[in-house]
Amino acid sequence: MSTIAIRPATAADLDRISEIYADAVTHGTASYELEPPSRAEMGSRFDNLAVGGFPYVVAERDGVVLGYAYAGPFRPRPAYRFVVEDSVYVAAEAKGQGVGLLLMQALIETARKAGFRQIIAVIGDGHADSASVRLHEKLGFRHSGRLEGSGYKHGRWLDTVFMQLSLNGGAALPPDPESLLERKFRGVR
Repeated sequence: MSTIAIRPATAADLDRISEIYADAVTHGTASYELEPPSRAEMGSRFDNLAVGGFPYVVAERDGVVLGYAYAGPFRPRPAYRFVVEDSVYVAAEAKGQGVGLLLMQALIETARKAGFRQIIAVIGDGHADSASVRLHEKLGFRHSGRLEGSGYKHGRWLDTVFMQLSLNGGAALPPDPESLLERKFRGVR
Protein backbone atom coordinates (compact mmCIF):
# COMPACT_ATOMS: atom_id res chain seq x y z
CA MET A 1 0.00 0.00 0.00
CA SER A 2 1.29 3.46 -0.88
CA THR A 3 1.94 6.03 1.78
CA ILE A 4 -0.07 9.18 2.26
CA ALA A 5 1.82 12.37 1.52
CA ILE A 6 0.88 15.75 2.97
CA ARG A 7 1.77 18.78 0.88
CA PRO A 8 0.66 22.38 0.34
CA ALA A 9 -2.52 22.64 -1.70
CA THR A 10 -2.32 24.19 -5.17
CA ALA A 11 -4.93 25.56 -7.56
CA ALA A 12 -4.59 22.29 -9.50
CA ASP A 13 -6.17 20.49 -6.51
CA LEU A 14 -9.35 22.57 -6.53
CA ASP A 15 -11.48 20.26 -8.68
CA ARG A 16 -10.92 17.39 -6.23
CA ILE A 17 -11.21 19.67 -3.18
CA SER A 18 -14.54 20.90 -4.56
CA GLU A 19 -15.74 17.30 -5.01
CA ILE A 20 -14.80 16.35 -1.45
CA TYR A 21 -16.49 19.40 -0.01
CA ALA A 22 -19.60 18.98 -2.17
CA ASP A 23 -20.03 15.47 -0.79
CA ALA A 24 -19.62 16.76 2.78
CA VAL A 25 -22.18 19.52 2.21
CA THR A 26 -24.68 17.25 0.46
CA HIS A 27 -24.48 14.22 2.74
CA GLY A 28 -22.95 15.41 6.00
CA THR A 29 -23.59 17.78 8.86
CA ALA A 30 -20.08 19.09 9.54
CA SER A 31 -20.68 22.06 7.23
CA TYR A 32 -23.79 24.15 7.67
CA GLU A 33 -23.85 25.10 4.01
CA LEU A 34 -26.95 23.64 2.40
CA GLU A 35 -25.81 23.73 -1.23
CA PRO A 36 -22.29 22.93 -2.40
CA PRO A 37 -20.45 26.04 -3.57
CA SER A 38 -19.40 26.23 -7.20
CA ARG A 39 -15.87 25.44 -8.32
CA ALA A 40 -15.43 29.18 -8.95
CA GLU A 41 -16.45 29.97 -5.38
CA MET A 42 -14.08 27.33 -4.03
CA GLY A 43 -11.33 28.93 -6.12
CA SER A 44 -12.13 32.34 -4.69
CA ARG A 45 -11.98 30.98 -1.14
CA PHE A 46 -8.65 29.29 -1.89
CA ASP A 47 -7.22 32.49 -3.41
CA ASN A 48 -8.29 34.58 -0.40
CA LEU A 49 -6.53 32.21 1.98
CA ALA A 50 -3.41 32.10 -0.20
CA VAL A 51 -3.21 35.90 -0.41
CA GLY A 52 -3.49 36.06 3.38
CA GLY A 53 -0.66 33.53 3.79
CA PHE A 54 -2.87 31.03 5.61
CA PRO A 55 -1.95 27.32 5.66
CA TYR A 56 -3.79 25.00 3.25
CA VAL A 57 -2.69 21.38 2.83
CA VAL A 58 -3.85 18.24 1.04
CA ALA A 59 -3.33 14.54 1.69
CA GLU A 60 -2.47 12.57 -1.41
CA ARG A 61 -1.87 8.92 -2.23
CA ASP A 62 -0.86 7.72 -5.69
CA GLY A 63 -1.67 11.12 -7.17
CA VAL A 64 -5.21 11.23 -5.73
CA VAL A 65 -6.19 13.89 -3.18
CA LEU A 66 -7.85 12.15 -0.23
CA GLY A 67 -8.60 15.17 1.89
CA TYR A 68 -7.65 18.72 2.71
CA ALA A 69 -7.32 21.07 5.65
CA TYR A 70 -6.81 24.78 6.02
CA ALA A 71 -6.67 27.46 8.67
CA GLY A 72 -8.27 30.81 7.95
CA PRO A 73 -9.08 33.93 9.88
CA PHE A 74 -11.30 33.31 12.89
CA ARG A 75 -12.85 36.80 12.71
CA PRO A 76 -11.95 39.82 10.57
CA ARG A 77 -11.13 42.32 13.34
CA PRO A 78 -7.39 42.92 13.87
CA ALA A 79 -7.31 41.86 17.53
CA TYR A 80 -8.05 38.32 16.28
CA ARG A 81 -4.96 38.22 14.03
CA PHE A 82 -3.25 35.58 16.18
CA VAL A 83 -6.21 33.18 15.99
CA VAL A 84 -7.14 30.90 13.10
CA GLU A 85 -10.09 28.59 12.54
CA ASP A 86 -9.37 25.15 11.13
CA SER A 87 -11.34 23.12 8.61
CA VAL A 88 -10.62 19.52 7.62
CA TYR A 89 -12.48 17.34 5.13
CA VAL A 90 -11.71 13.79 4.05
CA ALA A 91 -13.10 12.01 0.99
CA ALA A 92 -15.76 9.45 1.85
CA GLU A 93 -13.65 6.55 0.57
CA ALA A 94 -10.66 7.61 2.71
CA LYS A 95 -12.39 8.04 6.08
CA GLY A 96 -11.08 5.93 8.93
CA GLN A 97 -7.58 5.65 7.43
CA GLY A 98 -5.86 8.35 9.50
CA VAL A 99 -6.01 10.98 6.75
CA GLY A 100 -7.66 13.58 8.99
CA LEU A 101 -5.03 13.07 11.69
CA LEU A 102 -2.16 13.52 9.23
CA LEU A 103 -3.77 16.63 7.75
CA MET A 104 -4.39 18.21 11.15
CA GLN A 105 -0.88 17.42 12.42
CA ALA A 106 0.58 19.18 9.38
CA LEU A 107 -1.84 22.09 9.71
CA ILE A 108 -1.02 22.57 13.40
CA GLU A 109 2.71 22.56 12.70
CA THR A 110 2.32 25.04 9.84
CA ALA A 111 0.20 27.35 12.01
CA ARG A 112 2.76 27.07 14.82
CA LYS A 113 5.61 28.04 12.49
CA ALA A 114 3.58 30.99 11.20
CA GLY A 115 3.32 32.33 14.75
CA PHE A 116 -0.38 31.84 15.44
CA ARG A 117 -1.36 31.55 19.10
CA GLN A 118 -4.69 29.73 18.96
CA ILE A 119 -6.46 27.38 16.57
CA ILE A 120 -10.21 27.34 16.97
CA ALA A 121 -12.29 24.42 15.75
CA VAL A 122 -15.92 25.26 15.04
CA ILE A 123 -17.43 21.80 14.69
CA GLY A 124 -20.87 21.40 13.16
CA ASP A 125 -22.96 18.56 14.57
CA GLY A 126 -20.45 18.39 17.38
CA HIS A 127 -21.82 15.56 19.46
CA ALA A 128 -19.37 13.85 21.82
CA ASP A 129 -18.71 10.82 19.60
CA SER A 130 -18.34 12.67 16.30
CA ALA A 131 -15.16 11.88 14.39
CA SER A 132 -14.19 15.55 14.30
CA VAL A 133 -14.58 16.05 18.05
CA ARG A 134 -12.57 12.89 18.75
CA LEU A 135 -9.86 13.94 16.28
CA HIS A 136 -9.49 17.37 17.85
CA GLU A 137 -9.42 15.87 21.37
CA LYS A 138 -6.68 13.46 20.27
CA LEU A 139 -4.63 16.44 19.06
CA GLY A 140 -4.92 18.26 22.39
CA PHE A 141 -7.76 20.67 21.61
CA ARG A 142 -9.86 21.50 24.64
CA HIS A 143 -13.60 22.09 24.69
CA SER A 144 -14.41 25.78 24.96
CA GLY A 145 -18.14 26.02 24.23
CA ARG A 146 -21.31 24.64 22.69
CA LEU A 147 -24.11 26.38 20.83
CA GLU A 148 -27.15 24.15 21.19
CA GLY A 149 -29.51 23.83 18.25
CA SER A 150 -27.56 26.41 16.26
CA GLY A 151 -27.91 24.73 12.87
CA TYR A 152 -30.77 23.00 11.10
CA LYS A 153 -29.88 20.53 8.36
CA HIS A 154 -31.21 17.21 7.07
CA GLY A 155 -34.37 17.63 9.13
CA ARG A 156 -32.77 18.05 12.54
CA TRP A 157 -31.25 20.60 14.87
CA LEU A 158 -27.48 20.46 15.26
CA ASP A 159 -25.18 21.69 18.00
CA THR A 160 -21.99 23.57 17.23
CA VAL A 161 -18.97 22.77 19.39
CA PHE A 162 -16.03 25.11 19.88
CA MET A 163 -12.63 23.66 20.70
CA GLN A 164 -9.26 25.36 20.83
CA LEU A 165 -5.57 24.60 20.89
CA SER A 166 -2.97 27.00 22.22
CA LEU A 167 0.25 27.41 20.24
CA ASN A 168 3.48 29.28 20.88
CA GLY A 169 2.61 30.07 24.48
CA GLY A 170 -1.01 30.91 23.70
CA ALA A 171 -2.32 33.77 25.83
CA ALA A 172 0.37 33.30 28.47
CA LEU A 173 2.90 35.40 26.53
CA PRO A 174 2.63 38.73 24.74
CA PRO A 175 2.90 38.74 20.95
CA ASP A 176 6.41 38.66 19.52
CA PRO A 177 6.84 42.09 17.88
CA GLU A 178 9.15 40.50 15.28
CA SER A 179 6.75 37.68 14.34
CA LEU A 180 5.51 37.56 10.77
CA LEU A 181 1.98 38.25 12.01
CA GLU A 182 3.00 41.42 13.82
CA ARG A 183 5.21 42.63 10.97
CA LYS A 184 2.34 42.13 8.50
CA PHE A 185 -0.01 43.98 10.84
CA ARG A 186 2.39 46.92 11.04
CA GLY A 187 3.01 46.81 7.28
CA VAL A 188 6.67 45.85 7.72
CA ARG A 189 8.17 43.13 5.54
